[in-house]
Order: sequence, then structure tokens, then C-alpha cells
Amino acid sequence: MDIGFMRETLLTLLTGLPLTIELAVTSILAGSVLALVIALIAVMGGTIGRTLTGAYVFVFRGSPLLVQMFLIYYGLGQFRYGLQDLGVWWFFREPCWCAVLALTLNTAAYCSEIFRGGLQAVSMQQVEAARACGMSGILLFRRIILPVAIRHALPAYGNEIILMVKATALASVITIMEVTGLAGKLIADSFRAFEIFIVAGAIYLAINFVVTRMLMVVEFWLSPHLRMPPNPTT
Repeated sequence: MDIGFMRETLLTLLTGLPLTIELAVTSILAGSVLALVIALIAVMGGTIGRTLTGAYVFVFRGSPLLVQMFLIYYGLGQFRYGLQDLGVWWFFREPCWCAVLALTLNTAAYCSEIFRGGLQAVSMQQVEAARACGMSGILLFRRIILPVAIRHALPAYGNEIILMVKATALASVITIMEVTGLAGKLIADSFRAFEIFIVAGAIYLAINFVVTRMLMVVEFWLSPHLRMPPNPTT
């Protein structure tokens, strides 16, 4: 392996790192908000809510993310004039926004199931104890249900965040020059795929290393009972 070439490749690929992080952060935040809404509808929306959310989750979990990205970017492009009449063509003509939309809708489907499981994991004893203390409505949800649900859902949610960071690599197929897109361009110019993909993989490993450490801090912060010193033996 040519270390000098790999150093130059690293400098080139790092120019696409801000776009990769932007895609990941935007889609994760938007997808989490949408997923929480879907999870609440699934838990409290009755039969109709469960049916609608179940259909959404089935479609976006059951079809490949790459196909969803193609449908949004290339497929909706066939309806350009209709989208112009609706005033949303400015959104769908930009590959970056189409990638964010595809990533958001996809991760929302997975995260909604994670959040639904977390909400259903909150024991009725905790809810009844909070009500006995005078909590109800939004206060009960904010102080008791949501923190406990997040604590239960965090390990699986952390895995989904890592998967979404890696899924941003698919944005390169719709002409976005993030890390993987730049790697593909370098390979087309130099035909040195091994060194380039080694460097690209190392960048994604570094990002996910930071993400996992941040998740560990959040999990530690949300679990105060794990920080309590053990009771002295008698």
C-alpha cells in the first residue's frame, strides 16, 4: 500500500465529511421526531392508528433504502410539472434534500418500533406511583413515561443511529459527493480501490467511534441508579 497516496486520499475524503455528518444528523433528528409521533399514534391511536402506522412501518422496513432513494429522487422527477404546480419542486430537484427525505422516512420506520417498545416497557406501577404523587397528563409523560421509555429504547436506538451514519453512503448513488461519493470519484480517476476504500472505511469507523462514546455518556446519564455506590456490607 502507498502510504503517501492514502494520506492524500484522506485529505480529499475529509472534504466530504461535513456533508456526511449533515446528512446523518439531519435525518436522525427529523426521523426521531417523526418516529416518536408514529409510536405515540401506534400506542394510543386505537385500531385505526395501529393500522396506519403498521402499514407505514411495513412499507419502509420491508423495502430497500436504495430503492426508496431512487423512487424519491428519480421517480418523483417524472412528475416535475405537478410538483411545480404544488410549489415543492425546489425540494425534490435537489439530491441532498431527496437523500435526507429518504433517510428520514426510513429511519422513522425503524425508530418508531424502537420507541413503541420503550413506551410499552414502562410499568404501570411507575405510572400509578406518579399519579399518586399528583402527576398527570403532559407532566406525567415528560417526567416519568418519556425518560423511562428512552432508557429502555436507547441501546436499540443507538444501533439505528450507527446504521444511519453508514447508510449515508448510499447518497452517493444520487450524485451527492459525500465521503463515499468522493471515494468513487477517486477510484474512477486512479483505479486504486483498495487504498481508497480502506481510508473511507477508517473515516466511518472514526465517526461511529465518537457516536458510540456519546451514546455511552447519555446512557450513563439516564441511569442514575447504576452510578449509586454499593451498600456497605454489614
